[in-house]
Amino acid sequence: MLTLQQIKENPDKIVERLAVKGFDGRGPIDAIMELDAQRRQLQLSNDTRAAELNKLAASIGALMKQGKKDEAEQAKQQVAALKGEQKDVADSLADTERRMREILLTVPNIPCEAVPAGLSAEDNVVELTGGPMPDLGADAMPHWDLAKKYDLIDFDLGVKITGAGFPVYKGKGAKLQRALIQFFLDQASEAGYLEIQPPYVVNEASGYGTGQLPDKEGQMYYVGEDNLYLIPTAEVPVTNLYRDVILSESQLPVKNCAYSACFRREAGSYGKDVRGLNRLHQFDKVEIVRIEKPENSYAALEEMKAHVQGLLEKLGLPWHILRLCGGDMSFTSAITFDFEVWSGAQKRWLEVSSVSNFETYQANRLKCRYRDADKKTRLCHTLNGSALALPRIMAALLENNQTPRGIVVPECLRRYTGFDIID
Repeated sequence: MLTLQQIKENPDKIVERLAVKGFDGRGPIDAIMELDAQRRQLQLSNDTRAAELNKLAASIGALMKQGKKDEAEQAKQQVAALKGEQKDVADSLADTERRMREILLTVPNIPCEAVPAGLSAEDNVVELTGGPMPDLGADAMPHWDLAKKYDLIDFDLGVKITGAGFPVYKGKGAKLQRALIQFFLDQASEAGYLEIQPPYVVNEASGYGTGQLPDKEGQMYYVGEDNLYLIPTAEVPVTNLYRDVILSESQLPVKNCAYSACFRREAGSYGKDVRGLNRLHQFDKVEIVRIEKPENSYAALEEMKAHVQGLLEKLGLPWHILRLCGGDMSFTSAITFDFEVWSGAQKRWLEVSSVSNFETYQANRLKCRYRDADKKTRLCHTLNGSALALPRIMAALLENNQTPRGIVVPECLRRYTGFDIID
């Protein structure tokens, strides 16, 4: 969440930047400023009473030694009255801080100055394009038909076992899926990321820490009896490893990667965009997470973008990078770049990665800090990216690499699959 210091330094600027995300921040920011003024007044009142209590407590002993029992008794009565007043003030202070935090949690991160204005995906900016476009004939098959033809993925079995959006991978389909996971993890390790195997369920504090709660509560699978959530991305458990942690400057940067299954309700999704692997409730993903000193985070963001681009180039997929406009960004992000690959048979771009810098927004929620050379404690910057999400990568690989002989496996995956063609 935004820090009070950010808001107090220039509340009008905060409101102006929030408008780039299509968020009307005037009411919440004014309310936070008002509550902060109340908080400071109550804190002063609380501190004043605490000082008076300390003074009276010290005087009681002295009065008793002097034999002034009546005056000591009066001082005790004053102490009792002051304690009652202090409790009332402390309760009001706690309530004010609670109300202020509740409002702060509803305010999204402010987009950085490089984020373009716009309200929807149509306003995103194409930054860079690369990779060979497939030359497929008019009879090119979409991936769901290819999956059926070569017995790679069974969508109907998934419906039988669980429901729509939970496919069953089989045979060479399962091996190709596993090959992609291992390839992505190996590439991340070579780039200096420490592999983590995180839990697939998290508690409420973790959801709030990375900003999934309260913003995306309706999109997460909830286990009510245990008050736990199935993870929508490994970003949540991996970033929460550093909740309530003060790192030393020498420990930065932190570079972690993790494979996990991901679970998303995708409420409200419908139509042709959800067919096959295009939109699932359970899918596999390799995530990269970084924790950086603020002055280094944008250089780290460029490194992460280059890493994802390199993966797509090795896979031989056509890709482009989008700089997301304010209206298409997530609640928590300060800037996001989406990577999309071309699906040759569907003739459409499919999102396969989002790489984001959250600046101090997540770190403030997490209380993720580091101690600098002057021994001062500062908030870190957090970043994360998909490297990569598998379903649409699989869809593009099947469609773009189809030939009359079968589906050609990219060379970089063959040492993992043990075969170079699916026929």
